[in-house]
Amino acid sequence: MERLSYIDEHARSIDANRDRVWTALLKVLCKDPTDPATLPTGFVLDAVVAPARLAMKGRHWFSKYALIFELDDEGANRTRVRAMTLANFPGPHGKIYRALVIGSGGHKIVVRRMLRQIAAAA
Repeated sequence: MERLSYIDEHARSIDANRDRVWTALLKVLCKDPTDPATLPTGFVLDAVVAPARLAMKGRHWFSKYALIFELDDEGANRTRVRAMTLANFPGPHGKIYRALVIGSGGHKIVVRRMLRQIAAAA
């Protein structure tokens, strides 16, 4: 299996317990919040350890990627949710695609928006 390169990590602390944040995470990410395998187009479920970790992965012509969410207790009613991105962008087309997605800041905007949506749903 090809090892993916670290791209970035974003985190947000949420005033809710881990179970509540987990439910919010599934509500935001999954088409069916009762089924973690119903991820957005372009992703498949890689691993799930409720209520602590949801790992999804995907691939297309220009990249292979993974997005991993981890939830850590920060107290009785506070949870830190982290989103880590790993990816490889092979070949010249991959290099251009990386510049468009990562270099433009678009990826950062999308991930931070997801974290805000999870916080709002919790």
